[in-house]
Amino acid sequence: MRIIGHTLGTPEQTLPEALELFAAAGLEGAEVIYQNDYRSGLPVGDDAAAAEAARVADDLGVPVVGLAPYTTGINHEDPAQRRAALDELRATVDCAHRVGATRIRVYAGSWGADRIDHAGHWERLRVSLSELAPLAADAGVRLCVENHFGTMTQSAKETARLIREVDSPAVRVLYDQANLTFTHDEAWPEALREQGGLIGHVHVKDLVFTDPNAPFVASETARVKADERAVRSRVVGEGIVPWRDILHAVKQHGYDDVLSLEYEYRWHPQDLPAPAEGFARSARALRSLLEEAAGLAPAEVSR
Repeated sequence: MRIIGHTLGTPEQTLPEALELFAAAGLEGAEVIYQNDYRSGLPVGDDAAAAEAARVADDLGVPVVGLAPYTTGINHEDPAQRRAALDELRATVDCAHRVGATRIRVYAGSWGADRIDHAGHWERLRVSLSELAPLAADAGVRLCVENHFGTMTQSAKETARLIREVDSPAVRVLYDQANLTFTHDEAWPEALREQGGLIGHVHVKDLVFTDPNAPFVASETARVKADERAVRSRVVGEGIVPWRDILHAVKQHGYDDVLSLEYEYRWHPQDLPAPAEGFARSARALRSLLEEAAGLAPAEVSR
């Protein structure tokens, strides 16, 4: 498996500086935030910035493997807002093709506090992804729908249902067990039973609970605000997520591809070492965990 860095962890670096940091940490690629006004990202629709990122990545030997947009409007009830969100994802596909990325992190629309008309929001979400799938396939890109709070696929079960309903090899699951853990959704064995054969991308991060009995609360989609958190972020291998066993099981389910270190320094810098140290430590720990996972005996896999 290839270990790459995520620019969520480099908010104070420019994108070229982030790619240099990843190279120094021994990482094999980058997942880059696709969002306006983020120092360590690519602006939406900026072809010149995309070309420069591709050049720097090539020079450093740290290819841009994935893009991470933040749009949530693909299931919006307002047709104009839904069209704008679809246009942003179309621009993301175009940018991915330009920089050589093979996957795009996708939020499964928005499913906020009002929680009205689940069926309508779900159908708009399904139709939107079905519209985008041929474009992504033609560009050689996978749309990877994340297990993520504030969206319609917070749980592994919901994510697997959506991927099966869209029914396109260009739309896959982005498996994030840390998200499932702190939202109190599926533990990893159940998560992989639900969606193991559908995985197209994996985010790796770690955490500890400050109060494991506290209910999960998040008023935003991209992050959990400080006063809502019941966890603290940790370097991979220094928290409670059992990555050795997860990596062994993920490979048995047929995924042997990219692991993206989603180091949450943008949102929670108080919890973590500075990025140069944190990425290097995370990469070393993850390589060690991969070696341990490779030594585990085969186990029966339920698909």
